[in-house]
Amino acid sequence: MSFRVGDDRVCSSARNVATSCQAYLPQQVVFVSLTIAKTKKKKKKGKGKSLNVAFLDRDKKGRTEKPTKTSGNSTPLLDRAVSMTEKPPLDSNGDEAWLSEGQSETQLTTAQGLDGDETYDEDRPAWDSKIQYVLAQVGFSVGLGNVWRFPYLCHQNGGGAFMLLYVFLLLIVGVPLFFMELAAGQCIRQGSIGVWKHISPKLAGIGYSSCMVCFYVALYYNVIIAWSLFYMGNSFQYPLPWEHCPVDVTTNDTVKECASSSPTSYFWFRKALNITNSIEESGEFNPIMTGCLLAAWTIVSLAMIKGIKSSAKVMYFSSVFPYVVLFIFLIRGLMLDGAIDGITYMFYPKLEIWGNVQVWRQAATQVFFALGLGYGSVIAYSSYNPVHNNCHRDALMVSGINFMTSVLASLVVFVVLGFRAKNIALRCVAENLGLLSIMTSYKSNQSLAGLGWPWINATDPSSVSIAEYRQWYSDHSAMVGPNITDCSLEEEMNKGVEGTGLAFIAFTEVMALFPASPFWSTLFFLMLLNLGLSTMFGTMQGILTPLMDNFSLLGRHRTLLTVSSCALGFLMGLLFTQRSGNYFVTMFDDYSATLPLVIVVVFETISVAWVYGTDRFLDDIEVMLKWRPPVIYKYLWKYVCLLAMVGLLAASLLRMVFKAPTYTAWNESTASEMTLEYPGWALAMIVMLIVVATLPVPIVYINFMLKNRVRNSRSEEVGSQEVQRELYTKCSSTEQLGSISHHQVPSEEDEDHPRTAFLPMGNEHYQLLPQQEEEDEEQDTGV
Repeated sequence: MSFRVGDDRVCSSARNVATSCQAYLPQQVVFVSLTIAKTKKKKKKGKGKSLNVAFLDRDKKGRTEKPTKTSGNSTPLLDRAVSMTEKPPLDSNGDEAWLSEGQSETQLTTAQGLDGDETYDEDRPAWDSKIQYVLAQVGFSVGLGNVWRFPYLCHQNGGGAFMLLYVFLLLIVGVPLFFMELAAGQCIRQGSIGVWKHISPKLAGIGYSSCMVCFYVALYYNVIIAWSLFYMGNSFQYPLPWEHCPVDVTTNDTVKECASSSPTSYFWFRKALNITNSIEESGEFNPIMTGCLLAAWTIVSLAMIKGIKSSAKVMYFSSVFPYVVLFIFLIRGLMLDGAIDGITYMFYPKLEIWGNVQVWRQAATQVFFALGLGYGSVIAYSSYNPVHNNCHRDALMVSGINFMTSVLASLVVFVVLGFRAKNIALRCVAENLGLLSIMTSYKSNQSLAGLGWPWINATDPSSVSIAEYRQWYSDHSAMVGPNITDCSLEEEMNKGVEGTGLAFIAFTEVMALFPASPFWSTLFFLMLLNLGLSTMFGTMQGILTPLMDNFSLLGRHRTLLTVSSCALGFLMGLLFTQRSGNYFVTMFDDYSATLPLVIVVVFETISVAWVYGTDRFLDDIEVMLKWRPPVIYKYLWKYVCLLAMVGLLAASLLRMVFKAPTYTAWNESTASEMTLEYPGWALAMIVMLIVVATLPVPIVYINFMLKNRVRNSRSEEVGSQEVQRELYTKCSSTEQLGSISHHQVPSEEDEDHPRTAFLPMGNEHYQLLPQQEEEDEEQDTGV
C-alpha cells in the first residue's frame, strides 16, 4: 500500500513487503504501524483489513514516548481525526487536485484528539481566563490616545458630528479589520510573522514590518511613561511645584520666562524637559529624565519577563485602574463651575465638517490607531486563545469598550476644560473691570453714563457674569479703547490642546486649583502611567511573540530575549532624553508609525481577501466558531476596508508632499510656542524611518521569488538526471518510473500559491491511497 503526505511526498510504498517510514513534524514524530490482515479469497472471504495507527510523540529532549494506537476496520474514509501537532488548525474545504477519482482519502486533522477533546500546545502559554484576555486586549487598545487625542479631535472637528463620523468608520472599517486580525491569530496560533508566512511564505515580510513599527512605538511610548513617572514623583509635595512661578534668587524677582507664560508651561518646558529652542540644538542629556526612562524600561521588563503569565497579572490593575480614576474625575468635574458649558460645547454638532476631507482622514486615522491595527499585538494576544473562542464577539466587545472609553475620557476632558475656560474668562472679566474702575476715577459723570455706568458694577467683578460683561462690551467696545478686551468662554474652549500639552499643561493647571491638589495630581498621573503600561505590554508582545514563534533559539530563551529587548530599547531611547528629545518624540509619533502601519494593514487585507480568499477564510472561521459570520464581512474585507485603507494612505502621502512636515518648538526668550519646519537631515531621518519599516515586505517577497526560481531550476536538472539513470540501469522501466514519480520530493514551488486552509506550518493532510486486493498472509508494516 502507499501512504501519501498532503504535499505530495510519499512516506512509504509497499506491495508485498513490509517497509517503514518516519515523517518528521515540528516537535513531534509520527510513527505509523499498519497491520493489514489479508486472507485468501478461498478462506475468509469478506474479512476486512484492520488498520493500526500508532503516534509516537517526541518529548522536549528528543526522546520518544510510548505510542498510542487506534485500530478499526478499513473504510474508504477514516472517520477518526487524530491529533498530530500542538496547534489546532482548521479543516480545509479546498480541492485536493492530486487525488484521482476512486481513491480513498484519509484526512488527519488536529481539531480533536482521540477522545474528541481539543488538543493544544502544552508549551505555548495560554490565558488563565477569558477576563485576562479581554483585559489585555482592552488595555492595549485603550491608551493615552483615548485621553488626549480623541477629545482634541472632537474639540476641533465639530464635537458630536465627529463622533457620528467616527462611529460610522468604526463599524465599516475598524471592526471588520479587528475581527480579521483576531480570527487569523486565533486560527493559526502564531505571531504576526507566522500568520502571514502561513498564508504564503512570500508574505512573511508583513509580520517583520509590524515588528519594526512596534519597536519604533515602544521607543518613544516609554518616554511618555517616564514623563508620567517624573510628574507623579513631583506630586508628593504641597504646594505642587507648578502652582506658582519660581523666584530668581539673583534679582529677587519672578523668573521672566515663567512670568511671560504660565507656571505649568514653565515647569513642563524648563523643569521637566529643559528644552532647547529647536531640534537642531541637541543639548546635553537630561539626567532626571534618563533615570525615569531607565525606571520605565525596568517596570516593562519585570512585567514581561514571564510572558503573558506575568503581564496578565499586572493587567488586572493597569487595565481597570484608569476607569476608576476617570469615573472619579468625572464625578468631581461635574461639581465644578463651567462643567456643563464644556459638555455642551463637546456634543454640539457641526454637520458641515462632513464635507471636509481632512476630517475624514483624521477620523479614519483615529479608528485605525485606537484599535491597534497592524501592530501585530492583536494577533499575538489572540494566538494564546482556545481555538473555539468566540473572537467575533470579542471584536465587537473590545471595539465597543474602546469607543465608550473615548467618550468617557472626552467627558472628563471637556468638563475640566470647561472649568478651566470659565476660570480664565472670569479672570479676564476681573482684570478688565479693574482697568475700567481706574478709568472711571478720571472721567465725568456724563462720560460714565456713556460707558454704561452704573449699569455694570466695575468695583465688584464677582457680581458681573461673563454674559453681562460681553453684552456691555459689545455695546461700548468702541469707547473704551484697546486696553479693555472681550472675554469669551467659547474662544478659550477653542484654544484646544492635545497630546502632552493637554496632560502636562492644561490638566496640571486645573488640578492645582483643586483642594488637596497633590492627591488629585498623583491620581491623574498614576492613571496615565497605567494607561501607558498596558499599551506598552501589548506593543512589546507584538515584538516578542513573533520572534519566539519563528526562531526556536529565541523561543528557548524567553527571559534573555525580553531583558535584551528592553535594554536595547533603553539605549536607543536615550535619543529622547536629551534636551531636544521632545522634538524627536513628536517626529516618531507623527511619522514613524502612521504610514508604515497603513501600508501593513493594506497588505494584510490583500493577503486575506484576495490571496487567501474571503470565502475560504469565512469557511475556516465557521469551523472555528461553529457558526458562519455574516456574509457582509466578505464585501467589507474585499472592497470597503481595502479602499478605505488605500484612500487613507493616499491622503497621508499627499499631505506629506504638499504640506512640509513641521513641529512645534518652545522659544525661551519669548516664552511662547512657534511652528518650525524640519531641517534637511530631519526630513531624511523621517524618510528613513518610513522606508526601513516598510522595506521587509518587498525584500522578503523578492528573496522568496529568487530562491524559488533557483530551486526550481536545480530540481529540474536533478529530476532529468535521475530519470535517465533509472532508465539505463533498471529493466522494469514502467514500474520503476512510477516509483520514481511517487518518491520524488517536491520542490517548494507549490508555496507560490496560497494555502488551502489555515493549517500551522508543518501540519500535513495524510491521504490513504487505494489498496489492491492481495491474497497474502497477514503482514505487519512498520513505518
